[in-house]
Amino acid sequence: MNARNATHDPGLTSWVESANDGRTDFPIQNLPFGIFRRRGSDEVFRGGVAIGDQIVDLAAVTEASVFGGAVAAAASAAAGPTLNALMQLGSPAWSQLRGALSAALARGSEDAAALRGCLVPQAEAAYALPAHVGDFTDFFASVQHASALGRLRRPDSPLLPNYKWVPIGYHCRSSSLGVSGQRFHRPVGQVLPKGADQPVFGPSWHLDYELELAAYVGTGNALGEPVPITAAESHLFGLSLLNDWSARDIQAWEYQPLGPFLSKNFASTVSPWIVTLEALAPFRVPYQRPPGDPRPLPYLDSRANVAAGAFDIELEVLLQTATMRAKGLPPQRLAHSNFRHAYWTLAQMLAHHTVNGCNLSPGDLLGTGTLSGPAADECGSLMELTQGGRQPLTLANGETRSFVEDGDVVVMRGWCAAEGAARIGFGEVVAEVLPARAATTYP
Repeated sequence: MNARNATHDPGLTSWVESANDGRTDFPIQNLPFGIFRRRGSDEVFRGGVAIGDQIVDLAAVTEASVFGGAVAAAASAAAGPTLNALMQLGSPAWSQLRGALSAALARGSEDAAALRGCLVPQAEAAYALPAHVGDFTDFFASVQHASALGRLRRPDSPLLPNYKWVPIGYHCRSSSLGVSGQRFHRPVGQVLPKGADQPVFGPSWHLDYELELAAYVGTGNALGEPVPITAAESHLFGLSLLNDWSARDIQAWEYQPLGPFLSKNFASTVSPWIVTLEALAPFRVPYQRPPGDPRPLPYLDSRANVAAGAFDIELEVLLQTATMRAKGLPPQRLAHSNFRHAYWTLAQMLAHHTVNGCNLSPGDLLGTGTLSGPAADECGSLMELTQGGRQPLTLANGETRSFVEDGDVVVMRGWCAAEGAARIGFGEVVAEVLPARAATTYP
């Protein structure tokens, strides 16, 4: 597990003045990685690091030979069209590069002059997926979410008996992953209308968001070689926000017995910046289970995981309807949750994923599943907030929502704040729902 070091010093400031205002998601204590180019240009996408309202162009850093040795090699690996090459180098290389960038961006650095020419304003940037994601696994880490959905389907026995023993997950579709700003058409599929004995084909009208975090695998493991929980976090590069959209009505019909298919494969949206696990070191908290719950099996248990395997990450969901945009109204917050409520940790998810010899690769994505908290306003999906659509939400402008409607924009944000640490954030993940394609386009 990452320990605090000089890069976490809350008193550290940068010569990039926008990084010092106390409100930015990207102070010098953060330094997340992403892939970008200038908006409207035909430049190649390349790696960058966020600092204040700027991006350090790592291709320009490499060309200017700002760093030498192993740090230069890591910067060069991060300067390509995806971060996979950097991820493959392993945690010592990630830490060395982040440490060198922290020193070079600090106020008074001798490298300031060289780096000034490598900055690109974030306002001018377009983003791509930060990594090539070969495989995408979604977990079910929130016991509050699992219980809430279970109560809608099985009021007398909401939580299935395996939940507290095994980190449940399923394989997702990586090809439909999109970066923040994604716009997609409402999904279609088979739906069984209430009271009917046969399905109909058409658009999903129970479209939902899911508030999640995405954990990116850094170094992989060989086929047949499990990763023990004590080493699991060294295989994780960092975290971003994830909206793992769900068509609840399609899912209700198709998920028996194999699980989601068309209800989940149409779109998933990630934020452009990956916050490294090292940057999150000041926000670790103990991993705790309610009294009386079973202790995890030995391969999912370790002293380090109990002591500091959870993370205090604040999360929120906001909604902006087409009417709100037309009137210049900002998005309205619907929910506020925290990753510390998760029943399973990142280390447990990765250890379980590989315990049977499954091989992970650099850039693979592990979704946490919807992250809900214990309070009524901490629901990470509309399915929970509206009790399956039976209790619609009334927005501040008088509109109502049971599920996401055409023209709606969903915004998710995340940040960390703790005494003795600088506030850091994840940026935003934003996506818009377009109307379903005309029926004439279907066979």
